Amino acid sequence: MIIKNKQKYLDDLENQYTKKEIPEIKIGDAVNVGVKIIEGVKERIQYYEGIVIAKKNTLINKTFTVRKIFQGVAVERIFLIHSPKIYSIEIIKSSKIRRAKLYYIRYLSGKASRLKQSFRSK
Repeated sequence: MIIKNKQKYLDDLENQYTKKEIPEIKIGDAVNVGVKIIEGVKERIQYYEGIVIAKKNTLINKTFTVRKIFQGVAVERIFLIHSPKIYSIEIIKSSKIRRAKLYYIRYLSGKASRLKQSFRSK
């Protein structure tokens, strides 16, 4: 089977799977991401709270990296925004930053890793 207009086909496929109601996530935001977890036949929502340290924007492949400290160990996780496993994304607070990626936070600890809070107008 030969598809004559491949780009139109890809655009239609992307539009089918993109989510419409997505908050505007910025680097430095503290977010609470609800992830659907399937255990056997049961399904539950597990919330992952942390700071957005990186973001990549490529059409349907938009991702963001969230870093949290759990029991003294730093854990980073990359989320695909348009994934069906993402139940909700809630922005808790925003930070004033001057970088596109916050990878330098990996090497800081304690008070040094704090970010200055900024207040968004809604």
